[in-house]
Amino acid sequence: MTSSQQRNTGKFMTRRIGGEEVRLYVPRPLPPEPALALGSDDIDRLERANRALGRLDGLSQLLPDPDLFLYVYVRKEAVLSSQIEGTQSSLSDLLLFENDSAPGVPLDDVQEVSRYVAAMNHGLERLRGDFPLSLRLIREIHEKLLAKGRGAGKEPGQFRRSQNWIGGSRPGNAFFVPPPPEMLLDCLGRLEKFIHDDPVKTPTLLKAALVHVQFETIHPFLDGNGRLGRLLITLILCNEGALRQPLLYLSLYFKQNRARYYELLQQVRTTGDWESWIRFFLEGVEQTAGQAVDLATKVRELFARDRARIAKLGRVAGSALRVHELLQNHPLISVPKASKLLTLTPPTVRASLSALGEVGIVNEVSGRRRDRVFGYRRYLDLIGSDTNA
Repeated sequence: MTSSQQRNTGKFMTRRIGGEEVRLYVPRPLPPEPALALGSDDIDRLERANRALGRLDGLSQLLPDPDLFLYVYVRKEAVLSSQIEGTQSSLSDLLLFENDSAPGVPLDDVQEVSRYVAAMNHGLERLRGDFPLSLRLIREIHEKLLAKGRGAGKEPGQFRRSQNWIGGSRPGNAFFVPPPPEMLLDCLGRLEKFIHDDPVKTPTLLKAALVHVQFETIHPFLDGNGRLGRLLITLILCNEGALRQPLLYLSLYFKQNRARYYELLQQVRTTGDWESWIRFFLEGVEQTAGQAVDLATKVRELFARDRARIAKLGRVAGSALRVHELLQNHPLISVPKASKLLTLTPPTVRASLSALGEVGIVNEVSGRRRDRVFGYRRYLDLIGSDTNA
């Protein structure tokens, strides 16, 4: 018999809600008891995931300007994580929205994704200021996440005071019902202690894997739990020094394996099988880190090739190079915005964009005669190909 077959990861309790009997689930505190039963293959998998993470972290030091890559990469994660929850916005939609050029884009969807970026940045800034990864910070991040859009009426920044559920139209026919409100703070307090290595220090990747499931199981907010639970993975990796920059996001992996993802979360609760979830998680880390390294390498090569082409443009090359540098951080841009950010005259910006268009680096994407928007097409294609809803 394996440890997972013997393991009790929580208990079901019955409550009467809305006139019917409902089974709620209350998780046991972490770490798992009995301890994780990781065989030699699992240890190899953990080592491979750590090596992949190390290569990704090292790459962030090789990029000429990591912030240029991060600007769009963080937004890509925001789009993917929100798509898992049902939004329809693409990366281009979000960038157009941030550029104040998004007519026809579903406002609630794109606003929701934009709030994810704000929440992520807030959490990372607080951690860099030596604020602990704590329940208070989790509430702060949640407040940013739900500040606008559909979730604004779902008590942003407040742990729930009523019962929620996952799937179904009510608790009685739900797929899963998390702990009742009066048990929430106890569950969360124990989770916070585990994050802080109490009662035992846990390797970073295993901690991130365990905390993600426990957070999703507790489901402490009325809305935004899935997005915040995925964001916690990155926050833990950055907080513990496994990554210096927030370059690892598992939302694409979870999206591509959505059925298996939800199945394994539930399997932990019903059979105590943490091991299958850990394997799935580590495979995702290894795969996703490798993809991020490949993507960053391709982006760096694209920028270098295009700079070389621009250098041959003659008299307009100087201003065109400045516009090209701006496009690396703002791959969708209008003439007025570029003019303001670069302190160049609108005619100079237009001439530069025209020259960049002639060599195939940018193209007009808005289809308008006035207030036109130009896109760094190859860059957007590279980084956003898998974010189409």
